[in-house]
Amino acid sequence: MTNGFFKIAILATMGLSLSACNPTLRTHGYVATEDKPQAVEPDSDTKASVLARLGNPSIKSTFDEDTWYYLTSVRQRLAYLRPLTEERTITAITFNEDGQVEKVAEYGIENGQYVNYVDRETPTRGRELSSLEQLFGTIGRLPASQLGGNTDIPGGSGGPGGGR
Repeated sequence: MTNGFFKIAILATMGLSLSACNPTLRTHGYVATEDKPQAVEPDSDTKASVLARLGNPSIKSTFDEDTWYYLTSVRQRLAYLRPLTEERTITAITFNEDGQVEKVAEYGIENGQYVNYVDRETPTRGRELSSLEQLFGTIGRLPASQLGGNTDIPGGSGGPGGGR
């Protein structure tokens, strides 16, 4: 009896551990419902028609309000590992001054480029304070003029009326 129970427990444990290894796919960004951004046609669509069909873009160009981007990515996550981007689609729609679609460009994950960040730090003046110095550094450093000297200055002691 205990031998059968032991086999069932091992099989259940193996089943649970194998199911934990299944990757989880998540879609981020713009999710097309009926019309895809790639279906936008130059010379026949306008800003209003694109907005009505696709909705708001994921982002608008920073320097040129006449370029809209629709971003979609599919990421795979496996247990505790860092998620991997499996698929990425960026559709750039450029409009002319009249609001007419001028160009539709599609970019994939193969068009991406890695950016090396500079790890240098900007130096600052002064010295770095420890946590205790930051907490207790101002004790005993108040100016004597604010401790009861001139009471007619704003922020001086005495409250309303300057202590009169």
